Amino acid sequence: MGRVTVRHKVRSIDVGAGTERTRPDTLSVEEPLEIRVDGRPLTVTMRTPGHDIELVHGFLVSEGVIRSTDDVRLARYCEGAVVSDETGHEQNTYNVLDVTLAPGVAAPAEESTRAFFTSSACGVCGKASIDQLRAEATWQVRDDPLRVAAAVLAGLPDRLRTQQHSFDKTGGLHAAGLFTADGEALVVREDVGRHNAVDKVVGWALLETKLPAGGTVLMVSGRASFELTQKALMAGIPCLAAVSAPSSLAVEVAQDAGMTLVGFVRGGRLNVYAGPARVTTD
Repeated sequence: MGRVTVRHKVRSIDVGAGTERTRPDTLSVEEPLEIRVDGRPLTVTMRTPGHDIELVHGFLVSEGVIRSTDDVRLARYCEGAVVSDETGHEQNTYNVLDVTLAPGVAAPAEESTRAFFTSSACGVCGKASIDQLRAEATWQVRDDPLRVAAAVLAGLPDRLRTQQHSFDKTGGLHAAGLFTADGEALVVREDVGRHNAVDKVVGWALLETKLPAGGTVLMVSGRASFELTQKALMAGIPCLAAVSAPSSLAVEVAQDAGMTLVGFVRGGRLNVYAGPARVTTD
């Protein structure tokens, strides 16, 4: 498994004080992960190494390929590139992961797969069309009975932040966390890609047999994009909350699905863009 952080020498300049110095800095590691299904390359995503099994399972849930752990017979690392560390010791990068589907589970259609490169900034880059992203959800969230207090939602960014351990060192990672209606953190994951962080959370829920994730809130550290809304929907999560703004398409998808979408959760304030009945102020 690759490292989550690395040290790098930087020239640090303080313009106001008129000083400069050379010091070590901690960087978030970004490495490619090639995802294969039944031996066939499906996509490459740039991610922070760690929780790769969760990431791949969550990705396949989001794509509508699998619904439970019974749909996967085996997930294993393939032989990746061999690199040398600082001491000259050679090690496998473990940047290729192959998933063997269970008998009877259909592999992704070739025409609907992602391009072989997906950047960490945009999880949907390379999709043939937006229409292909509108996958039919396995679980419906419209009738989910979740009710969550606005005060709980307002406190989620701080609860998420307390578990961003790698962010404390680098300042360069997104985070996603799955919370109960009372604000209890079920799982928090970090990654250079916001979509990867969500995939890791969804993959954890799948492996813990917690899908569909009814009655929960998915809190993300960045904006609420269409893709993150789609991933929450595919996991049966009835509420998505984000520190920053949602996109217009994310709001449209949430409204169509009966999902609650909350944005600009910061400083004790929040905006409810879809599904307002679930957010209480009593």
